[in-house]
Amino acid sequence: MSAAQELASLAKQRAPEGAPYAGEVSPREAYESLLFDPKAVLVDVRTDAEWKFSGTPDLASANKRPLLLSWRFYPDFAPNVNFVSQLAAQLPEKDAPIFFLCKTGGRSFEAANALALQGYSYCFNVTGGFEGDANEHGQRGKVNGWKAEELPWRQA
Repeated sequence: MSAAQELASLAKQRAPEGAPYAGEVSPREAYESLLFDPKAVLVDVRTDAEWKFSGTPDLASANKRPLLLSWRFYPDFAPNVNFVSQLAAQLPEKDAPIFFLCKTGGRSFEAANALALQGYSYCFNVTGGFEGDANEHGQRGKVNGWKAEELPWRQA
């Protein structure tokens, strides 16, 4: 079994039963896939305000950039009704691994499922998101998520 197949199998085991998406991956698993799979893409579904305030993943070591496409819009978090068509226009290959990332994993879960229902085969949710859950002091980026795993990122 290849590394990609092994990850897909583990990811599916972590997903809720019957969910259409490919499953849950850790930030590190997503990052390593982005490094080694030329077709793999990271889609950051947070808002423009979050990208500017909290930063974004840095994929320079993979010669890639995250695709920044909001699932919901700031400040009222209205849904982006064009999300699927906007993403499909940029990612026509439906068999490429797509890793969805948000602040903590909720919106990216929704986006991964939405794209899976449109025929995309390998839509993964990155658990913990970019900032992860808050610690006992209300601070994010310390418990879980991209920042807590000390993966590359940059401030806007």
